[in-house]
Amino acid sequence: MLDQIIADKRLEVNHRQAQRSLDQLKEQVRSMPKCRNFYKAVTKPNRRGINVIAEIKKASPSAGLIRHDFDPVAIAQIYEKCGADAISVLTDEKYFQGRLEYVEQISRAVVLPVLRKDFIIDIWQVYESRAVGADAILLIAEALQSGELMDMMIAAAELTLTVLLEVHDADTLLKVRSLIGFPKKGYSVLGINNRDLSTMAVDLNTTSRLAGLLDNKSELVAESGIKSRADVEKLKSIGVRAVLVGQTLCEHKNIEEKFSELFGS
Repeated sequence: MLDQIIADKRLEVNHRQAQRSLDQLKEQVRSMPKCRNFYKAVTKPNRRGINVIAEIKKASPSAGLIRHDFDPVAIAQIYEKCGADAISVLTDEKYFQGRLEYVEQISRAVVLPVLRKDFIIDIWQVYESRAVGADAILLIAEALQSGELMDMMIAAAELTLTVLLEVHDADTLLKVRSLIGFPKKGYSVLGINNRDLSTMAVDLNTTSRLAGLLDNKSELVAESGIKSRADVEKLKSIGVRAVLVGQTLCEHKNIEEKFSELFGS
């Protein structure tokens, strides 16, 4: 699945690059202010005991359509009202029915830092993300070569974008864990995604197993499969500093009610 998505994404990026050059993007972002601090938002001490990245997600390959009455700005405002610490926005169109313009719309509507969640495979997309107002980007370690990953992290730091560096298994974690804090501290956090890329199955214990390979969990985000208050409490107990929750919130008729159920008032 990931291989197919990446192949499709390369075609998409090539098409978009033909419409707008990297130099044009660099010129646009040159006068933009610093990003809102996503790193601080997801690593700070929190009276809940955990920080929340609430995700705006219309659909996915595994779940299909998640929310029929989908209004990304309204959902973002609900998340902000509920006390979320940051917002994640799916922008991939083909597989998640996202739109890049959602980032810009949401960034204008809320004060929370906004993560662009997409399959970023070219440094051009790093600049594109900043140009539309993103404060952070997702980089999937399994989708990138080491040199590509480092180049993108350097570019992101120069733009004051935080990187959520996502891994799915122990081998990948061991390869990239030293990159948290690269090229300078305060611009990257580690995400452990509980979804197995080969089977697409979700196992919350993935975070528990992989967290044992880390000396410092203060920059750790758990992703996927978080459905109940018990799941949140389990992750808190192993030292996870933040969770990214999307489908569980977006599929619920009353998002505010579900948020309260998971994290308290």
